Amino acid sequence: MIIIGFESSCDETGVALVCTEKGLLAHALHSQIAMHQEYGGVVPELASRDHIRRILPLTREVLDKAGLAIEQIDAVAYTAGPGLAGALLVGASVAQSFAWARGLPAIAIHHLEGHLLSPLLAAPQPDFPFVALLVSGGHTQIMRVGGVGDYRLLGETLDDAAGEAFDKTAKLMGLGYPGGPALSRLAESGDPAGFDLPRPMLHSRDLDFSFSGLKTAVLTRLKALEKAPGGITESQRADLAASTEAAIVDVLAAKAIKAMKQTGLKRLVVAGGVGANRHLRERLLQAMAKLGGEVFFPPLDLCTDNGAMIAYAGAQRVNAGLADLNDTGHAFTVKPRWDLQDVCAPAA
Repeated sequence: MIIIGFESSCDETGVALVCTEKGLLAHALHSQIAMHQEYGGVVPELASRDHIRRILPLTREVLDKAGLAIEQIDAVAYTAGPGLAGALLVGASVAQSFAWARGLPAIAIHHLEGHLLSPLLAAPQPDFPFVALLVSGGHTQIMRVGGVGDYRLLGETLDDAAGEAFDKTAKLMGLGYPGGPALSRLAESGDPAGFDLPRPMLHSRDLDFSFSGLKTAVLTRLKALEKAPGGITESQRADLAASTEAAIVDVLAAKAIKAMKQTGLKRLVVAGGVGANRHLRERLLQAMAKLGGEVFFPPLDLCTDNGAMIAYAGAQRVNAGLADLNDTGHAFTVKPRWDLQDVCAPAA
């Protein structure tokens, strides 16, 4: 079965084709970074309008890449939430219209389920069960993944997500948008021990996170440096960026390893945009090697939001018998706020 997937939850428009037997056939992605840079962040109305412009050309592109005709598609998957309401409506309406016109089933996919399953697009694939560290701009969670539709929350952020911590501290430092990658680039020339920054909840007994205090600490250091004679130097800015990145990585890695020990599992999966961070990858690879376990990452080009993870999640739901392929009614809604537990399979 061939499934086309549509992703439009925020500021990336993604379309992909996945075969339930062969895996990913083709995908195309458009990022709105250049458009939103002028405003220092995502403007929801502009994001929605850009999705409208991009989604059909990207659909034609993936069909051409895969050498397939529309008639060869068997089902449609789309991101129904969570995300920006207007942006979600673009992908959902296109997906449902596509499905209605062809008489195909349409599968509503939870955005986070797409991220959780995206490392299975790489080789080698992790076997179930595994612990998943989901780190993105809007979410930081640790999950126990027992299989498709079997997700148990172990811990999550109580305030800012890790991606938000990167972006907000980068903005404080005047690094522009998108802040996370810019901060990481600046950190490459800095000393991660240059500033003593807090590691919130590092030693808490649970698996929850908190990053808002780190942002406040960075702001305090910045104000002190800017008031000094001559102001802040480029070297100090680089050291502060490196120290911020080190603090975030320390907390993420410590909580992930604690989750491995508590669950007794030996496979860790890292998903979401922050999963592309080089220092986080290196730290987790080293830590898991000491535990005698393995760590899995999605391909770098599939760390951020993309259509491949949505089409793949749809294919996995089909293979697991969790998608109603007889439902071609095409009444739909989007869910800007949507608990992942709502898409879990009923307990046996």
